[in-house]
Amino acid sequence: MSLDKILSIGGKPGLYKLITQTRSGFVAESLIDNKKITVGMQSNVSILSEIAVYTLDEELPLREVFQKVQVKEKGKKTSIPHKSEKIKLEEYFFEVLPNYDEDRVYPSDIKKIIQWYNILHENNITDFSSDNEDDSSEEE
Repeated sequence: MSLDKILSIGGKPGLYKLITQTRSGFVAESLIDNKKITVGMQSNVSILSEIAVYTLDEELPLREVFQKVQVKEKGKKTSIPHKSEKIKLEEYFFEVLPNYDEDRVYPSDIKKIIQWYNILHENNITDFSSDNEDDSSEEE
């Protein structure tokens, strides 16, 4: 499953998998407890494939940040929990992404990235390559 089917829903913990669209919104399934919920169009929803992290040079897509975490952790879950102290989170993220913009990437953002990575890992969603890369390799 690619990141364009994984959602973060404002006010709801964790991540959700898009199941189907309805006339007034969509149905999503929690990756934490597998409960299905209906979400209206007025809800604040972010698709993981559309999220980027500020660096000093550019905005780096979240999937590339996940790839860097995956390389650092050798394919395992993160070595620190997302509820760690602010300084520990920042040190960890600096190891993963040394040129992240410390003024625009907050500790709460780092917490979410670590938490989301671990949720995806627990659900065996570990292929963070872009869909464009997949398409080009299939054509060859």
